[in-house]
Amino acid sequence: MLEAGKIYCQTSKSFVNGLRELGHHCSEDKMMEEVIETTQKSVKTKLQNFVKEDVRRFKDVKKEFERSSEALEGALARNAQAPRGKQHEVEEASSALLNARKAFRSEALDYVLQINVIEAKKKTDILMAMLSLMEAQAQLFQQGHQSLSELDQYRHKLNEEHTQFVLNAAREKRDMEQRHAAIKQKDMSYDDSIMDFNADAANGIAMEGYLYKRASNAFKTWSRRWFSIQKNQLVYQKKFKDQPTVVVEDLRLCTVKPSSENERRFCFEVVSPSKCCLLQADSERQQQAWISAVQNSIASAFQERREDTHSPVRIHTSAHTLRQTAHTLSPPSAFFSGSLISRDTEEEDEGYKALDEVQAIPGNRQCCDCGEPGPDWASINLGITLCIVCSGIHRSLGVHFSKVRSLTLDSWEPELVKLMCELGNTVINRIYEARIDEITIKKPHSSSPRGDKESWIRSKYVEKKFIQKLPETGRNPPLRRSSARRNRATTQDRTVQKPALKPKPNRATLPRLTDVEEEEEDLSGLHPGALLYRSAALQNFPVMADALAHGADVNWVNMAEESSTPLIQAVSNALAACEFLLQNGANVNQADSNGRGPLHHATILGHTGLVCLFLKRGADYNARDKNQKDPISIAVDNANADIVTLLRIAKMNKEMREMDGAFGQSGHSGGQGSGGLVGGTGGGLAHTRKSLQAIKNHISGWALGGQND
Repeated sequence: MLEAGKIYCQTSKSFVNGLRELGHHCSEDKMMEEVIETTQKSVKTKLQNFVKEDVRRFKDVKKEFERSSEALEGALARNAQAPRGKQHEVEEASSALLNARKAFRSEALDYVLQINVIEAKKKTDILMAMLSLMEAQAQLFQQGHQSLSELDQYRHKLNEEHTQFVLNAAREKRDMEQRHAAIKQKDMSYDDSIMDFNADAANGIAMEGYLYKRASNAFKTWSRRWFSIQKNQLVYQKKFKDQPTVVVEDLRLCTVKPSSENERRFCFEVVSPSKCCLLQADSERQQQAWISAVQNSIASAFQERREDTHSPVRIHTSAHTLRQTAHTLSPPSAFFSGSLISRDTEEEDEGYKALDEVQAIPGNRQCCDCGEPGPDWASINLGITLCIVCSGIHRSLGVHFSKVRSLTLDSWEPELVKLMCELGNTVINRIYEARIDEITIKKPHSSSPRGDKESWIRSKYVEKKFIQKLPETGRNPPLRRSSARRNRATTQDRTVQKPALKPKPNRATLPRLTDVEEEEEDLSGLHPGALLYRSAALQNFPVMADALAHGADVNWVNMAEESSTPLIQAVSNALAACEFLLQNGANVNQADSNGRGPLHHATILGHTGLVCLFLKRGADYNARDKNQKDPISIAVDNANADIVTLLRIAKMNKEMREMDGAFGQSGHSGGQGSGGLVGGTGGGLAHTRKSLQAIKNHISGWALGGQND
């Protein structure tokens, strides 16, 4: 483009010099003087109008585009800096970002439109001026028609090209205006800057985009960098021409998880044996996309080296090495936060224990989707076992469809193992492959190509082609009927009899759950949300999985029973049902009409294991019900010392983390005296944290063990 501009300027300069020389030789010729003046008017005037009007308008639009681009950068920075705890600042930052994004896209479209317009006018106006000049020359020199006749064909060709340019410019302008109007009518609240994960990209980059990275220095500053996943490594660049900086040398040695402890939103951690990198995306959708991309890259890396890691001895050695390295180099984990790499040497064989227990369930010794024997991967929200190839495909579906975990390389909590044992491949295939005999698609086997397996898995879990379709008036009898006996203790304020769910036409009316109820209940005819609600109370895992497969909302609200949710219903039974709902996206803080969430109900019922589980999943222990009572107050009133201790430890741990951050910052900026104070306080906090961690481990182990029993 630059070279073409130089050539154009040089040619224009030669053309003007030629006209000036022609005018000098013909200065005494009146007719030639008139010709030159006419030529100047026909050419110079149009070019001046083009430069003064069109080019100036183009420059103004360019300035507006650059201004809106700077405004968008500022809005992105303010949105990223909005603290998690200040909702009004978050809303203001989000609103400002949305407005800035709308303005930026509008200005970008105007800028592109002006570029196309000026390009079109540059061609049409100059050609029209030249064509007018040539027509004038043809009329003036009619006597020289014989000498100029050779230009007729050239003139006709230019005329046709000019017509084609005009038509093309008009068509492009119309298309741009239509596209401009269509985009303005679209919802601008989404972020279209997300790239899809592509492990087979031609340039070797599986995913790339901007992320904020927290520095490891004392000030913990955040900077925006261009990150990419390539060659099983996570790298970033400050500028496009800079050499990439490697964050993770080998993705197989790391794990990724969302970070809920930082005040900034949309954060996630990439944890390797030697360090932990905290990153922040611009939106929740981008955060999930990056987490899924890293997980898919890990799965792809393991699949590529499957020959090296297929031996159980080698896997066990690798897992043991990872645990030892993580125990030595990784920082202490946060209170109640799950870790994929165990830091306790007593858990060396936990993966193999989980493998044996899970594979002992009927159907679990073969891959749920292709039948390959000895699967060592699992989908924890579906409750199935998978081979390594199918696990990689499940990862690509996203965590909202399937959450993949290794049965040998990852640590397994007792509640997860119990959940896996409640389901299994046989149960899930009865649901997701109920109509397999009616479908012409052939189920893949262990030696089938990856493409066939991926097509089958997407049809099975995403499109749900093989599940039993719901009739208009109810469910199919084999999957809809479930009878169960229950002896259910209810929470306070639930003893009053209330009306049952409103039945739909031709559907059964279910009795209200009471304090102590010994009966069989028929779940026929319920829509998926109500079915999940009732089956959660009965702790009937196959029916719960069936309801979710048919599109049940995991946070479905029963307005007839104090706006209770399936998770609140499951609180009165056992830990595994709550774990199943949480793995499938249940909101741990969704309250009923009395303002009580799952943590309140677990505290009222005295379920210490469930209190521990909900705290680990981010339950708000400061939430108050209509009586202005939080879980700690309820536990104190009930004289439940274990739950009181557990809640107070959680609260104290959060306060100490905040104190750690405050002391750390003051320690870097203070003088000599403050440094001594910080050093003493930091040592005390570290000692207190170790003591609390020991107490927490003791209570959590007892609570979870007792609940599972």
